[in-house]
Amino acid sequence: MSETALPKRQEVDPKLTWDLTPIFADEFAYTEAIKQVRALTKDFVHLYQGKLTEPAIIVDALGDYGSIIELDSKIGHWAFMPYSTDTTDPKLRDRQIKATALDGEIGGQLSFFQAELTQLPEEVLDAVVAKAPDYAGFFRQIKIAEKGALAPAAEKVLAELSPVFQAPSNIRDQTIFGDMDFGTFTAHGKTYPLSFVMYEENYQKHPDTEVRRAAYAKFNQTLRRYQNTMAAGYLAQVTREKITATMRGYDSVIDYLLADQEVSRAMFDRQIDVIMHDLAPIMRKYITHVKELWGLDHIGYTDLQIDIDPAYSPTITLDQAKQDIEKATAIMGHDYQAQMMQAFTDHWIDFPANQGKDSGAYTAGPYGVHPYVEMTWSNSLPAVYTLIHELGHTAQMVLSEKAHNILDADFNDYLVESPSTFNELLLTHYLDQTAKDPQMKRFALSRLLNDTYFHNFVTHLLEAAFQRKVYQRIDAGDSFDAAALNAIKRQVLTDFWGPAVELEEGAELTWMRQSHYYMGLYSYSYSAGLTVATQAFQAIEQQGQPAVDRWLRYLSLGDSLNPVAAARVAGVDVTTDAALKQTIAFLGRTVDEIISLSHEING
Repeated sequence: MSETALPKRQEVDPKLTWDLTPIFADEFAYTEAIKQVRALTKDFVHLYQGKLTEPAIIVDALGDYGSIIELDSKIGHWAFMPYSTDTTDPKLRDRQIKATALDGEIGGQLSFFQAELTQLPEEVLDAVVAKAPDYAGFFRQIKIAEKGALAPAAEKVLAELSPVFQAPSNIRDQTIFGDMDFGTFTAHGKTYPLSFVMYEENYQKHPDTEVRRAAYAKFNQTLRRYQNTMAAGYLAQVTREKITATMRGYDSVIDYLLADQEVSRAMFDRQIDVIMHDLAPIMRKYITHVKELWGLDHIGYTDLQIDIDPAYSPTITLDQAKQDIEKATAIMGHDYQAQMMQAFTDHWIDFPANQGKDSGAYTAGPYGVHPYVEMTWSNSLPAVYTLIHELGHTAQMVLSEKAHNILDADFNDYLVESPSTFNELLLTHYLDQTAKDPQMKRFALSRLLNDTYFHNFVTHLLEAAFQRKVYQRIDAGDSFDAAALNAIKRQVLTDFWGPAVELEEGAELTWMRQSHYYMGLYSYSYSAGLTVATQAFQAIEQQGQPAVDRWLRYLSLGDSLNPVAAARVAGVDVTTDAALKQTIAFLGRTVDEIISLSHEING
């Protein structure tokens, strides 16, 4: 991303934006769909409410229910996706608010369906699955929901309140992208513009130490002015989750949030504890090596994402990125590779950097259309990693949708980040294999750490460690404010980085930067998914086509199996800590190889 003021959305090159017409041809089609989904919902309630007693009736209802969910999903994506590209546009914001309200309205009317199913004897549910086996995942979730099921009337109220429940996340977005003005900062006597997205995408990786640290200081200065507002919104989020957990009979909000992931508390805690204990010394060793190579007086929190060798941070055009991704995914076969390329040719991806665009990246999958990717392209290798990461999600979505109905097509949250992080390993493998000298090989391995594992095993894992402390506080009946959140975050960072990193003022505000805190227990799943991906990729290196075939089967599973059984299809056992420890050991060997290459390069 260039260090100039960002253009407005209407000023970006439309060739670099996504094409949403496969969802709806135009605004008229969108408004007609709203009328249709309301009519279908009304008919569904009339046909089925209070009548879900026989397997044959329930099978008929499943098809009708899926059609409504599919149409409602398209409406939601049509509203949300443009808004995420320009949160400053009041018309888009109004459309998004109305679509969220519609979703609550439809969800409230349809809530009787799952609520009534949870009241049925298990043998009736099993009979339905026998008649319609493709709904096995959906009914597995229904059985899980039985534990915390409320009366249908109460479920209806909760569903209708869903727009209100999204308020903390919306307030967070509006605070960052609507209210925060980061202004400018000065380095080397020059003035630079600053925004939330510009810092996240550019300045935190900037090769000039004075620029990088000055940007960070101004960035945190602005964040700090809004910390109380953000803390109040986050408190509302976790308070709502705690109240809901209690209503559904859970003593702990953590157990409640893990329930539909079908993951035990022990698996959740293990993912955090093992990484905090075993990976921390490896990452301290690596970042100390980077400090020595750069000749820095210290490593601060703002220095953690710099390249090991700025000379090997080439400008990478979008065309070159496309070629690299095509070559990197060749190992997976022609069909997989072709799907990666289709995302480019059919405009599934939104690339521009513009004012009001949300930070980070995401993949959205309106069922019955195709996936979409939003990101901010920056002509850098980290951007290539972000892109191939998101394209990994599209692979899973396409394959699972081909194999399953809308109610069974989504991956479980515990595994959802495995296809994306697997794709990052493909890119690193390609870079490593094409490296022509020790310096380029070291660069490729450093990208493995900086882009793949740092992001998923460190950044998001530390978010999870922070979340766990917050939820433990709420479970104990305590509250929090900005000062308490700052203290928790600083302690988590200190525990992981120890004396290797000097946590300058503002590091504790990192909790304000991530939207994952409004998505339940999602952050830890990045490292869980990458653990599965690492072991599966290493099997491909060792076994070739049989392991490729296993991974492609795994991607097509949707939610047909629980996460333990699904991981087993990929050849990975997640019931013990062995896969996680093997992955961390692999990272230790990678750091040692990088240091060895540095010694070779330096003579």
